This record gives sequence, structure tokens and C-alpha cells, in this order.
Amino acid sequence: MVCRKSRRPTRNRGGAKASPNLSRTAVAEQLVEIGRQCYARGWALGTSGNFSAVVSRDPLRLAITVSGVDKGLMRENDIVEIDDRGTVVSGSGKPSAEASLHLAVVRARGAGAVLHTHSIWSTILSDTATAGGLEIEGYEMLKGLDGVRTHDHREWLPILDNTQDWASAVPQVESILKEQPNAHGFLIKKHGLYTWGRDLADAKRQVETLEFLFEVMGRKRGMAWQA
Repeated sequence: MVCRKSRRPTRNRGGAKASPNLSRTAVAEQLVEIGRQCYARGWALGTSGNFSAVVSRDPLRLAITVSGVDKGLMRENDIVEIDDRGTVVSGSGKPSAEASLHLAVVRARGAGAVLHTHSIWSTILSDTATAGGLEIEGYEMLKGLDGVRTHDHREWLPILDNTQDWASAVPQVESILKEQPNAHGFLIKKHGLYTWGRDLADAKRQVETLEFLFEVMGRKRGMAWQA
């Protein structure tokens, strides 16, 4: 895999200071609403996607969606609380199979929330991009990303190979996040997007921004193919 760094770094673009401690109930309500919105927009259909938010930083506790739940029908009891090893400490159900990725992002980026979507456009672009990542440049909508103040910005999203053993892939994820400190997310090939923020509102804005840009790029490439 070849990774390329952004040529125009701006302040703390890929990082995020975690939000203050919140109750699991309050966070669960927010996660449910985000899940329903992502489902309605076609970003988390079927049982795809998973979402988390930091409930406590010390000790580290995450509220995270359970595995196999329809995000359009999700309720507060579909959210469990896990510790820093991914063990459920509150609630019932099995946490997302990708809980280890959420924990890795929270540690590496200091994020307060992590969102993972499975949109059509992110899936297509993750499969067609070359050189180990997706480059997005020149769009006004890039200013929706944390710390970006101009359209004259080059965003580089690394692309990881898909796997069913994400616990074993955590060192690779941590390495890529370290190598690409300005990245606002990463893609998993033929799978979807991971992004994050200082809290759920911030992470939601980043999902909306990146998904908008994915669709623009996908439609533009489609027009070129048809020409």
C-alpha cells in the first residue's frame, strides 16, 4: 500500500478533542437518531454501519451500536457500553464486530465519536481509487471538514483492504493514522467510510461532508465514462 500525504496541511485537521463525559442514555439517544438519519439517506442500509461515542475518557468507555441491527429501526437498547478492551460493561447484546477499530480511532485521534457508513458511493470509490487512497481536491464542500478553511485543500483518504478480523488489523490502522495525521477519515475497500469528530455533531458533519464529496466524484466519473 502506498500512502500520500496532503500537500497543504492545516491546523489539527485529522484530530479531535473528546467531548466531556456524558451519560450512556444521552449518548444512546443521539446514536439512535444518527443511525436513523444515515439509514434514511442510504448510508447504512440493511444492518450495515456502526456508530460510537465516548461516554467516559478515564476510564475509557464507549457507547456503541450492537451487531446486526437495522439502523432505521434502532432503539436505545441497541446501544451497549464497552471498556477499552471491547468488553461490554453495560447493556445487553454483542457490540459491533468492528469495535476494535472504533477504539483504535479514539485512541489515535482523541476523538469523541466515530461513525462508519456503507454508502453506494464510498463503496464504489474505495474499489476504483488507485495508489492506496482517494484524493479529493478543489471543492468548496471540503470546508465542512474540521480545520479546513479553503477549497484549495487536498484531502487524502487512505484505503485499507477489507477483512473479517479487525482485531488483528488494528496495528495497521494505527500505523496509517500515524502516517496520515491530517486525514479526516479512511476507506475500507468495497466496504465503506470511517470518520470521526470531537463529538457526535462534529462526526455527523464530517460524514455529511465526505458523503457529499463521494457522490460528486462518483457522478462526475460516471459522466466521463458515458461520454
